[in-house]
Amino acid sequence: MDNAVAERESLSERVGHRFACPELLTEALSHRSWCHEHGSIPNERLEFLGDAVLGLCVCDHAMRNWPRLCPGELSAVRAAVVNAESLAEAARECGLGAALLLGRGEAGTGGADKDSILAGAFEAVLGAAYLDAGLDAARGVVDRLLGPLIALEATQPGAGEAKTRLQELVARQFTVEPSYRVSSSGPAHRPSFVAEALVGSEIWGRGEGSSKRLAQRRAAEAAYARMTETSTQQQSIPEEPAHG
Repeated sequence: MDNAVAERESLSERVGHRFACPELLTEALSHRSWCHEHGSIPNERLEFLGDAVLGLCVCDHAMRNWPRLCPGELSAVRAAVVNAESLAEAARECGLGAALLLGRGEAGTGGADKDSILAGAFEAVLGAAYLDAGLDAARGVVDRLLGPLIALEATQPGAGEAKTRLQELVARQFTVEPSYRVSSSGPAHRPSFVAEALVGSEIWGRGEGSSKRLAQRRAAEAAYARMTETSTQQQSIPEEPAHG
């Protein structure tokens, strides 16, 4: 068994669906740059299908588990989950990038870690699972890989806003963007994450959570609170009285 085949089989286990038709998974992982060099079928059709299946599965998961959510809240959950950043994060967590088939140029410029490529491949894998074994298989993949994020957004609306608020504040005060350093511990089936929110090389906030996103959100909240408190203290320092 060559490394590429072994990596796809390993990915299949991490995704939680063993493909009856392995060729579907291969197609889902085939970026157009690879196909241009090898004359094979790119994953774009599966990505198109997976996008539609993803929206259905996310809404289905949210409605089954949180039946009191109104249409506006369901729409907010879907928007928070079905976007390139969230899907790329989920793809990284399951190691999808290592299984991608990329052309030489794309591989050489870090294509295996680009949000757009990872998010598209994630949707393509979901589309492939749907074609391979139907909606229940696709639902299982979404529940396994995106369930924690859906739960976060369903129970804590606007969970992603903390990072946005911090980014805007940092841009105003420092003209740079915050970054996040994340570490994990615990068993693979129940990991715990610790995130640090940094401005430059300085740590402004820390947070823990059962997912990277939750840990980052809590770190962003802590950093934002500290930064606004620091700014308020600086503004409230009385001026020295004039002498004369």
